[in-house]
Formats: sequence, structure tokens, C-alpha cells
Amino acid sequence: MNVSVKFLGAAGSVTGSRYLLDLGDFEFLIDCGLFQGRKELRRRNWDKFPMPPKDVEAVVLTHAHMDHIGYLPKLVKDGFSGPIYCTAATAEIAKILLLDAGKLKEEEAEYAKKKGYSKHENPEALYTVEDAEAVFPLLKPQEFKKPFTIHPSVEVTYYHAGHILGAAITKVVIKGELQTKKLVFSGDLGRYHDPLLYPPTLIPEADLVWIESTYGDRISTAVKPEEELAAAINDIFSRDGLAIIPAFAVGRTQLLMYYLYQLIKKGKIPNVPIYLDSPMAINVSQLYREFHQDHQLIAVLEDTDHHPFQHSNLHYIRKQEQSRMLNDLKEKAIIISASGMATGGRVLHHLMHHLPNERNGVIFVGYQAEGTRGRRLVNGESGIRIFGQEVPVKAKVYNVEGLSAHADQNELMEWAEGFSVKPKLAFMIHGEEKSATVLAEKLKKELGWNTVIPNYLESFMLFEGI
Repeated sequence: MNVSVKFLGAAGSVTGSRYLLDLGDFEFLIDCGLFQGRKELRRRNWDKFPMPPKDVEAVVLTHAHMDHIGYLPKLVKDGFSGPIYCTAATAEIAKILLLDAGKLKEEEAEYAKKKGYSKHENPEALYTVEDAEAVFPLLKPQEFKKPFTIHPSVEVTYYHAGHILGAAITKVVIKGELQTKKLVFSGDLGRYHDPLLYPPTLIPEADLVWIESTYGDRISTAVKPEEELAAAINDIFSRDGLAIIPAFAVGRTQLLMYYLYQLIKKGKIPNVPIYLDSPMAINVSQLYREFHQDHQLIAVLEDTDHHPFQHSNLHYIRKQEQSRMLNDLKEKAIIISASGMATGGRVLHHLMHHLPNERNGVIFVGYQAEGTRGRRLVNGESGIRIFGQEVPVKAKVYNVEGLSAHADQNELMEWAEGFSVKPKLAFMIHGEEKSATVLAEKLKKELGWNTVIPNYLESFMLFEGI
């Protein structure tokens, strides 16, 4: 048996995670993500898939962020009908996120048509709500730490990765006629001291490793992230301003709610209203009770007097009319809204209304990919385009990197050191060129790893005649 891999995404960039493994008689994807960020990356979502989607026989997901699952409706729409394996929490989060994505894509296409700012005479959505729903019957939830078979020659096991609820390090064991080979995909690795999620599981051995490199060139500041968050909020409130926090509905929003509750209870920030303006984030937060075995917060959630997702300061905003009312807020308050990189969602309306006011502040709490509005705001641009309009940036912009869901360089190295047997080869994935290069060199120098930084659409023969 010969085994090869083709990098269909997250090679030289942090989005569009898709790795096509070919065993000759069986082809399957690890992840099926959407490209985000720069326009040239987003255009790839519209490119013809490099093989007929009906010929892909299975998809194995690491977790439910859109850059890992967001292309699934398009793949299914174009002919894929095989099983999609994932953890149970990933399956439920995927349903929430994909439905929302289908709705947003329909609305964006309609809005572009109405306002006439698309180059296309009749702009179409990449996929619809109906396309998203077609994914659900294909989802096959699996347990952590329990091997499952996706082909007579392929066995998969999920281990906790941290990062978000349900996220998994994925071990793929390929059994050839002569040899057995182990492939380990890190997925996105979380932090080692996250108060919500378990730390990434150490894996003792692998022939080949795919390791994320999002923060491969960065070490988080020693300051506690909640203190950095409090400093930003207090700075905004010292100007009688409003704090807007763009946050991913999955993971960052729940961590934010936990920290904000703690900061208010300890008197470190004023006792102000917190508006969670994201129906998707509200729905995901409710899954934490259902999947209590996947996180460390169960004791907190069971104490109704100290529930960070249910307290008098926290207001859930589900309806669009309620969201619009927040545009007129004049009092000190915190608005949490998606998306985390300000690429879409309700947060765009809040930014449009509140960026021009110098008293206000925008706090970014996660990685901002190249080409996103979030990255441009963090980089200090004086104006930003939203819904075809140029919006002046007078509000102060803060970047609390310590709240990122991604392991920093030290934590990536700690995970890599967990391999007691050195892998024969490690692919640097899910990172921009600089971060991937820095991590590759560090792994080479300190651990003696043989590292490769793959290019988009590059293929590698992994094993011959096994």
C-alpha cells in the first residue's frame, strides 16, 4: 500500500484546514475548512475542488471552528455523501455554526445584490441553510480515547486538544500488509492553563506529525490575561466609553464570560451590563452542561449562585431588534459579539456605530488572520470598510493576546516534547509563513525533528509499499 497526502489548505496560512489522504483504494479528508482572511484566500472557497467530491469517501474532523468545518456544506452540495467523523460536542457545535454560516451567506449575497457592491450581476451564496442542513445526517459522533474504524486499514482515535469544546488531537493508524504507521494531527492546540478546558494530551509516538504553528513565533506575555482584559476595560470606562469585544462564538466567548464574571465579583471592573449579542454563542454556551465530561467547569456550572453564564449582569441578545437597540447605548457597558476577526456577523453593526467615537474601545481577544478587519484594526488603520462604507476609527483598539485559544510557542514545544519517540517527519501547518518557519527551526534545533513547511496544493508520498 502507498500512502500520500495533498495539502488543500492551512499550508502557508491559518485557514482552510484540509488534508487529503490517499491510500490508493480509499481517499479521505482530515478537516474540511473554509478559507478566511485575505481576498485571495477567500477566493479559494470558490475554486473547483481538486477531485470530484463524490470520490472523497470520508471526512475526519478535529474540531468545529469554521476554518476546519466551514467548507462541508459546499463539499456535500457538490456530491460528497460519505460519513463525517467527529467528537459528539463537535457534531452539535458544527450544526449551530453551519446553520448560521448558511444564513449569513444567503443574507450577504442578498445584501450585495441590493446595494450593488458586488462585481457579479446576481451574487450567489457559497452555500445556503438547506446546504448546511444536508451535512447533519452525515455526522458520526465518536467518543474520546476510544478507537474507531473508518476503513479496514484505517483506525482513528480522538484525544483532548483543549482549544474549544470537543476539540481533538487526531491519531490515525494505517495498517498495511507489511507495516503499521501512526499519523498524528494536532488540530488546534489549546492553552496549558485554560480554566475551562483540559490541556492538550501528550502523545508518546508517531511516524508523522502535523503540528499547528499559529503562534509558532510568539510567546504570550507573563501577565495574567484576565488582568490585561481588566486593564483595557477600565481604560475604556475611564473615558465613559463602551467596550466592544469581537469574539468567536465557540470558546473565546465562554472564556470571556467566565473572566468577566470573576472580575466583577472580585471588584476589578465596574458592575456594568454585559450584552452577549450572538444567538450562536448563547446556544454553544448551553452545550457546556450537556458535555460536562469535555471540560473542567462542571463544579462552577452546578453552583447556581456562581454561574458565569447566568447572572444578573449578563443579558442574552437573540433578536435582531434587540441587537439594533445596542447601537444607541450611551452608558458604560460591554458588548460581546461575533465574529472574532470582524469578518462578519452582528459585531460589524456595532463597529460601524461605535468606532467613530473616541471614548469607546474595541478589545480583540484572539488571533487576527492576515487580511481580516480585525488584523487591520489591530495594526492601527485609521479607517475601515464595513458594508461598502468607509468608517473612521476613532475608538481605541486593544489586543489581549493572552486570551487566544491557541498554544503559544512554549506550549507547542511542550506538546512536541511529549513524543518519547521522535517522529520521522513533522509538517508545519495552520500558520503564516513566519510563524511556521520559526517553529520549524526551533523543533529542528532543540528536538532534532525533521520538519517541512508544505505549500498550498503540494503533495507528498508518505509511505511506499507498506
